[in-house]
Amino acid sequence: MNPLLSDSALPKYDEIRPEHVGEAVDKMVAAVEAGLAAIETDPRPASWETVIEELNTLEDWFTRVWSPVSHLNVVRNEPALRDAYEAAQPKVVALGLKIGQSAALYSKLVSIRDGAEWRKLDAGQKRSVEQRILSAKLSGIALAGEKKERFNKIAEERSQLATKFTNNVLDATKEFKLALAEKADVEGLTESAKEMLAHSYARQNPPAKADPANGPWLLTLDAPVYTAFMQFAKSRALREKLYRAFVSRASSGEKDNTPLMERILALRQETAGLLGYANYAEVSLATKMAKSAEEVGALSEELRLAALEPARAELKEITALANSQGQPGELNHWDAGYWAKRLEEKKFGYTDYELRPYFSLEKVLAGMFSLVRKIFGVTVRAADGEARTWNPDVRFFKLFDSSGKHIASFFLDAYSRPENKRGGAWMDTVVGRRVSAAGERLPVATLTCSFTPPVGEKPSLLSFDETTTLFHEFGHGLQHMLTRIDYADVSGISGVEWDAVELPSQFMENWCYHKETLLGLAKHYKTGGTLPAATFEKVKAARSFRAGMIMLRQLSLGLTDMALHTVKDPDIKAIEKEVALKTAVLPPLPEDRFLCAFTHIFAGGYAAGYYSYKWAEVLSADAFEAFEEAGLDDPEALAQTGARFRDTVLALGGSVHPSEVFKAFRGRSPNPKALLRHHGLLRKG
Repeated sequence: MNPLLSDSALPKYDEIRPEHVGEAVDKMVAAVEAGLAAIETDPRPASWETVIEELNTLEDWFTRVWSPVSHLNVVRNEPALRDAYEAAQPKVVALGLKIGQSAALYSKLVSIRDGAEWRKLDAGQKRSVEQRILSAKLSGIALAGEKKERFNKIAEERSQLATKFTNNVLDATKEFKLALAEKADVEGLTESAKEMLAHSYARQNPPAKADPANGPWLLTLDAPVYTAFMQFAKSRALREKLYRAFVSRASSGEKDNTPLMERILALRQETAGLLGYANYAEVSLATKMAKSAEEVGALSEELRLAALEPARAELKEITALANSQGQPGELNHWDAGYWAKRLEEKKFGYTDYELRPYFSLEKVLAGMFSLVRKIFGVTVRAADGEARTWNPDVRFFKLFDSSGKHIASFFLDAYSRPENKRGGAWMDTVVGRRVSAAGERLPVATLTCSFTPPVGEKPSLLSFDETTTLFHEFGHGLQHMLTRIDYADVSGISGVEWDAVELPSQFMENWCYHKETLLGLAKHYKTGGTLPAATFEKVKAARSFRAGMIMLRQLSLGLTDMALHTVKDPDIKAIEKEVALKTAVLPPLPEDRFLCAFTHIFAGGYAAGYYSYKWAEVLSADAFEAFEEAGLDDPEALAQTGARFRDTVLALGGSVHPSEVFKAFRGRSPNPKALLRHHGLLRKG
């Protein structure tokens, strides 16, 4: 009766409860351990069928149980589930280490690589075996005795620290609540922002009813609320209060992540030493497209130099506008976003409030699906009700190829739920594509966003930035769902080097600046009218607005991350200060503790890898330039180029090294000029 132990094709999300977790994990661990022992003692010669296929079956068991638990922990978080997750986590970590450190299994993998069968395997199978061998090395396969025991204890502690880090950020974000009762407090906010804040207050204070016009309103650190308030609220005092709260999340009291950061960094350095690496950055880069920290640094410096002077000029222009409007002196951090938005409106003649009615979620989805049908030959259809979901708002879709064959599916969890759902946006896998003796398993993904939910008769209306976010996450989903590789280890996003995995997602963002695509989806939710072409041109021109400052911000995060993981005993504050001197046109506040909420590197997969966003952005801009060269207004040329992109970047997954995948599509190695050109940062001459 435990839904986590069901053999259904998709998880029974609506039935899973905290009390199911412990039993399911215990049974899964026992079954996987028994299966591993069978592989280790199998007297037959090691082969793809006797080793890899059997491992994939065991890993399917693991995914069936643990993947939905991990997913629900961030989209339907509650104390009981959190406790169950944390109680089971050490068992899951131990299981992963047992597989990774199996000497018998490692020996079989090596014998496959060095044996006669190797010549019979195709490129994808060889990559699978090679990546497993590397993974075993990074899992401590070469360690023994006290070193192995210490390595395993570190792995368990690191996992627990990452979970605690995430929980602290989630709790600190939820903890901040500021009720606003005066109309002056929300002066400047758009109607949609007032609605969002009023409904937030009503949810927190039943039986109060939302009154967007008269309040009260609730100010929180939830991403849509924070962004809207910092860009539109006229109250400088409230912007300052919100900003200081945001940059100091999880930095004090019981939720202070400072000691956790220090411990995580120390344990990562110790892990690197045990594995024979000089620092944790070398461990991270062992599985990346970039060959070294020096190569990452060279690209970062090229982009930094291109962005520095434009960023300084941008801040000067924003400051001049603020001064002319009655705010004297230099800007503070809580001023920059507000006055930048006013300058953007002045320069380009439109506001977010004017754009939002044209970007209802349903129309954006329809336009996005129309684009992928045109360039990739894939049809997306709603299939609501055909899969169990974790919330009534979650939707389900299916993908079909040009012959009408069902090839993949995905869930869409679009709306913000600050009470139990982590903020931000991401794509995750439910299951990956696999073809085995049991048959063909189709890939399934989840796309999770934090958009404003529908209010009464009004649908969910996205900002332009949120529209690009949806395209971004769908790009990740496309790489997972359009794979043609049959081997689970290297199909879809599996096995793709981390710094290349953002290529399809950032590539999709470019289509939001393509006239035909954008005007095809930008339909007013009331009148049905299309966004004026003149407004589109302004939106396109605004793409390079503040490009220098935005570029430097991303580079500062990447440089800080890399520095933290290349220094043996990092002084966090000193590193932040050093990086800021090179990248910040507006120096950070002394009390800025943003790193305490930087889950990407302290609790996610981006440790010594945050540079990946810029690295992959270079790849994606260069890839999109191929479509520009073919002719964005030529449907036949777009379809031909799209087919080539699908057959390489989207189809090959992790079966081929990303540098070779890129060359197969582009015919050469990547060049950063396209990225700089798209953002107006390419120097003339």
